[in-house]
Parts: sequence; structure tokens; C-alpha cells
Amino acid sequence: MTALGLKMNDIVIAGYVPGAIGRITELHATYYGRNWDFGLFFESKVAAELSEFLRRFDPERDGFWTASQGECVEGSIAIDGAKAETEGAHLRWFIVSDATRGRGIGNRLMEEAVGFCKLMRYSRIFLWTFQGLHPARHLYEKFGFRQVDQVEGKQWGKQVLEQRFVLALR
Repeated sequence: MTALGLKMNDIVIAGYVPGAIGRITELHATYYGRNWDFGLFFESKVAAELSEFLRRFDPERDGFWTASQGECVEGSIAIDGAKAETEGAHLRWFIVSDATRGRGIGNRLMEEAVGFCKLMRYSRIFLWTFQGLHPARHLYEKFGFRQVDQVEGKQWGKQVLEQRFVLALR
């Protein structure tokens, strides 16, 4: 039990909650800053793009889930369906906090996102990541995603080997 009286596995999967943009940005900035030396460019990109996505969010095509313990967001995942018919549904902002990593939260979030895409009858889901994120890659592959492209790039503000994964749904 924690000070709040919650067991560590008392995680609630929901949609947007107040503070989600800031907390998801913080989770990304902290994790990628510490482990990959990503800085201000990356943090501001996450905040701006996540804010833009949520401002134009359409529940008829988009999905957004948070994993919270008490009132604290401990993870997230999103499906941007704006170009689902032409490019595929875009899986984005997938992260789990250090405090909850390894407890099945990422798996639960992936189930929500992939299940949503199947319900929407999207033909494919794609995501961009980069080489070296082995636990995330393992989870993507567990759900059937396959790497289809790999290029040197700087879309996150640092030179990395970017990888595109796709899950064909039909």
C-alpha cells in the first residue's frame, strides 16, 4: 500500500484527465532526457504535438488513453486516425512511468489502442521509434508490428536510427 492507500497495481485506464498533457510531456522528457540525452527540442515537440492532437481530437476516429494511479498519470498511448484511410492509424505518445514499468501497464495500453483500431476497421497501424528501445520493440512485436523501414534521422532533435513499424489489420 502507498501513502494514498492504493496498491501498486491499482491502475485505471481512462481517456483524458486534467494535467495529462503536462504529465505525459514530463514522462517523455524525463525518460528520454535521462536515457538518450534528448533535451528542450524533444520536450517542446512532445508538448506541442500532443496539445495539437488533443485540441483536434475526434472520438469518431482518434483514441487517447491514460493509465493513472490515484490522480497521477503513469502512462499513455494515442491513436491519431486523421490519415488512417491513406497512411494508417498513427500510434503515438506511448510511455509508462519508471514507477509502473514492468507491471503490464504497457500491455494494457497497447490492447486498448489495437482494439480501438480493430473496432474502427482501420487497415493498419504505424508508429515511429528508434533503435535501442528494446522493451518497447518487444511489445510492438508481441502485438504483431513488423519493422518496415529504418533511416538515420533527427525528428526527435538528435541523430538516431529511426524505425517505422506497421501492424496490418486486414
